[in-house]
This record gives sequence, structure tokens and C-alpha cells, in this order.
Amino acid sequence: MKHLCKSINPKLSWMLGFTVMLIGIAAFSINRNSSNNQLLTYEVDPKTQNIQFYWKNENGEIFRSIKNLKTNVESKNKKLVFAMNAGMYRNDNSPQGLFIQNHKIITPIDTTSGNGNFYLKPNGVFYINDNNDAFVCSSSQFAQSKSIKFASQSGPMLVVNGEIHPAFKKGSSNVNIRNGVGILKNKKILFAMSKSEINLHDFALYFKNSGCEDALYLDGFVSRTYLPEKNWMQTDGNFGVMIGVTQ
Repeated sequence: MKHLCKSINPKLSWMLGFTVMLIGIAAFSINRNSSNNQLLTYEVDPKTQNIQFYWKNENGEIFRSIKNLKTNVESKNKKLVFAMNAGMYRNDNSPQGLFIQNHKIITPIDTTSGNGNFYLKPNGVFYINDNNDAFVCSSSQFAQSKSIKFASQSGPMLVVNGEIHPAFKKGSSNVNIRNGVGILKNKKILFAMSKSEINLHDFALYFKNSGCEDALYLDGFVSRTYLPEKNWMQTDGNFGVMIGVTQ
């Protein structure tokens, strides 16, 4: 063994070691970023971008699909650059829980108990005020104000005060397509939808690792996103409230 080691060219030995190190770095990078490849994400600056919540058109008809929303937006000579379903809804496509549109309370906040993700406390509210500041908070912490322009309630919270929802279990087999929203430290809004099935713990972990102190689950297997800049153009769906960014 000693003789064999002595026969290795020192330069070759250094090159082999350097190669192994590079492979290790590459493997670490791939592993570190693998979760991001599973998620479709979009950041919105509410101070500079036109973000609104949509439910019905001018004729009182529920949009239901991203396609219908897109058609409506384009009829007004605007361009839809991003759209996503904004929360859970009832059988008649009415919002489940609080929905505020253009300062008007369409449906009141729901602080009761029940079954399903919406009622997995704490649930929460995503809202935008007149100053175009965006917030996510738990429903129990939400304070109604005339300055709130848009709001949508859903549940559960994904991240609360920088911590993953305590009910989520690492390695859970409860997987599904999921979408959610969080507020970044720079005050921008972070939207994310999984491209494939993911459990709530791993989905929440993405928002936490991105720096969101608070993040909210919007919905599950019905979730759709329209984001042409990333070649993701789902225009179907049968929703209640939707979020859209136009220009």
C-alpha cells in the first residue's frame, strides 16, 4: 500500500482532490436549490405594480377562470402579467371568509371553528391598504380599517412570526399542488405555487427560508397560475376570488 501511494504523481493527486471538491460543491448547490425548482414564484412590488383582487366583472358575473379575467383585462387595453387564485371559496364560487374589494366588505371575516385547511388555526388574511402596503397576518390579529383596499382570508397560515405552523410535520405524506403568499423583508409580495405535489411543511419552509415572517396558504389542488414571463400560462379554473397584476 505504501509503495502504491508513493507512485502517484503529486500533481495528479492534487487535481483529483480538486475535482472531488468541485463535485461536492455542485452536489451541495443542486441539493440546496432543488426545492426552488419545484416552485413557480413571482415577486410583486405593490408600490410600483398594479395589483388587484378580482371576483366579478362589471355585469356582476363571477370571473371563475383566469381566461375570463384575462379577456376582461384585455378589453380595457391592459395586459395581464400575473394571475393566481386568491383563496378558498364555496360551492357557488363566493369567497370563504373575509373578502374586501375596493374598500367594500363583500363577505365578513370568519373566526369560527370547523374542518378543513381553512379552519386549521391560525388561519389568516392577506391584505393591501391605501398606501399600497401589503400584509399577511393571522385572522385573530387582523384589525378592520377603512384604509384596507383589498383583503382575502384563507388558511392555514404557513409561517407565523418567522416560524412554520406548528401543525405541519416534516416528511408528511399529505401532498398536493399548493399556492400561497408571503411578505418579504423588502416589503414585496412573494407568491408561490408548487409545480408538483408538496406537503405543507416543505411549502412553508420555502417562505420561511425566503425571509417571510408571515405567509398564508391560499388553496390546494385547484390552484392555477398565469405567468407568461416564466412560460407558465394556466388559464383554466373555476374559482372565487383571484389576484391579478396588470400593466
